[in-house]
Amino acid sequence: MKILIVEDSRMLRLAIERSLVRAGYEVISAGDGEQGLALAQRMQPDVILLDMMLPLLEGTSVLRELRQHSATTNIPVIILSGLSQKNEEKLKTAGALAYFEKSKLDLENGSKALIQILKQVFAWRELAKSAH
Repeated sequence: MKILIVEDSRMLRLAIERSLVRAGYEVISAGDGEQGLALAQRMQPDVILLDMMLPLLEGTSVLRELRQHSATTNIPVIILSGLSQKNEEKLKTAGALAYFEKSKLDLENGSKALIQILKQVFAWRELAKSAH
């Protein structure tokens, strides 16, 4: 399974990438919204981890663009944010599948909570595919 991480903090992006690679995922990463959108359209990842506060193109704009293009409209997006979950419902309405607070990443322990969400997303995708 291929995961695209769109996160402007290089340290955080690399730490998440390491955790996911150790868990067996293929990882692509971008440091800004424009690069993330271009990679999503070109690479067609299985899921996107999207920060909200990004240079060049903010996360909400990336999410909106992803949902408007047929090639990316069905890619599950998990929002990564340093902000509290007060925006969660608005972001889900805009097309995000899940919301994950960066403070809960626990990178020293392999990001178990994030990996659990990813497993749920992949299980959900497989169910959706087998239903069609």
